[in-house]
Amino acid sequence: MIEKTMEVFMDDFLVFKNSFQTCLSHLERMLKRCEDTNLCLNWEKSHFMVKEGIVLGHKISKNRIEVDKAKVDVIAKLPYLTTVKGIQSFLSHASFYRRFIQDFSKIARPMTRLLKKDTLFLFSKEYVEAFQTLKRKLTEAPILIAPNWDMPFELMCNVSDFAIGAVLRQRQEKHFRPIHYVRKTMTEVESNYTIMEKEMVAVVYTFEKFQSYLIMNKSIVYTDHSALKYLFAKKDSNARLLRWVLLLQEFTFKVIDTKGAENLAVDHLSD
Repeated sequence: MIEKTMEVFMDDFLVFKNSFQTCLSHLERMLKRCEDTNLCLNWEKSHFMVKEGIVLGHKISKNRIEVDKAKVDVIAKLPYLTTVKGIQSFLSHASFYRRFIQDFSKIARPMTRLLKKDTLFLFSKEYVEAFQTLKRKLTEAPILIAPNWDMPFELMCNVSDFAIGAVLRQRQEKHFRPIHYVRKTMTEVESNYTIMEKEMVAVVYTFEKFQSYLIMNKSIVYTDHSALKYLFAKKDSNARLLRWVLLLQEFTFKVIDTKGAENLAVDHLSD
C-alpha cells in the first residue's frame, strides 16, 4: 500500500495520485487503516485534496519545488549575528535550502571560518557580505523542477584545484531546468590528485550524491576532460581507480566531453 499510494516522512505522510477520484479512493483506504490501528491524526495539520502544499519545509506541487517563504522570511529578517552560537544556528537553518543555492559553501566560507577553534571573532567586511548574500540568495531562490522519471537526467560537473561543482538537471520545453545544485570542497589528499583523477573525483562524487535519481535511470554526463573514457580504457588501474570504475558501472550513462569554456554553467561552482 505504501509504495503505490503514499510517501512517509517520519511522522508525516502524503497520499497522492494523478486524478481526484483515485486520490479519494487511496485516502479512504489510508483513513480506514488508521481507524483499524487506532492511529489518531492531527486535524489542524491535515490538508485534503490540494494541488500544492508545504512538505518538510518545501512548497511542493506537481512539477516544481520551492522554498517555504514563511521560513525564508524569518531568516531574511535576522540581524547581524555577533556570537558563534548565532552563526551556527543561522548556517544550520540556511543550509537546509542549500540545494537551491549555487556556491552555498563558497559564499558561507567567511562565516564558517569563524567557527574554527581559537579563531578571533571579527565583524569583518567579508563576514557581513557573506551574511547578506546568503539571505538574499534565500529570498531569490530559484524554482527547482520535480524530476521526470521518463526522461534522462543530465549532469554537469566541474573541478578546480580545491572544489567540485555539479548541477543535476533535465530538459523541459527545450530549456535546461535545475533539479539540484551541489558543491564540495576537496580534501587535502584529493587536492593533490592529477587533473585526470580530480575530474574522476568530481564525476564519482556527483553520481554518489545523486544516486537516488540516477541508479535506475539513464543519464548524460558533461565534463571538461575525457577522464571517463581514459579510465574505462585503462588496463592497469590502481585500487582507487578500480573502485571508481566499479561504482560507475552501476549506472547507465553516456559521456559528452566539453571544453572548459563550453561548461560555464558550473565553472563558477568550483571557483
